[in-house]
Amino acid sequence: MDFKFFKVEIFIPEEYVERLRESLNNIGALTIGGNYDNCMAVSKVTGYWRPLKGANPFNGEEGKLSKAEECKVEFSCKNEILKEVVAVIKRVHPYEVPVINVVPNFIE
Repeated sequence: MDFKFFKVEIFIPEEYVERLRESLNNIGALTIGGNYDNCMAVSKVTGYWRPLKGANPFNGEEGKLSKAEECKVEFSCKNEILKEVVAVIKRVHPYEVPVINVVPNFIE
């Protein structure tokens, strides 16, 4: 199937959400239907991780289980800008390895 839209989901510290929103909106990633922009959802979640040997974590210590509140950000974007969206997320995101989930979206 050839999808026109994708849902993008990431987890990011709350203090980075506004910068991410502005950066994504500036490239048109948060525009829906041509008449709305800045369209995204943010939910607070609890994240768990343990940095392993050789990691350079944003938060936490090597070998120790970490837990913190972070934000789950979700939005839909057009297929033709998906690569640029991922590049913007990686540029803004503070984590060494950000989780970026991309799921086909069936909106027209």
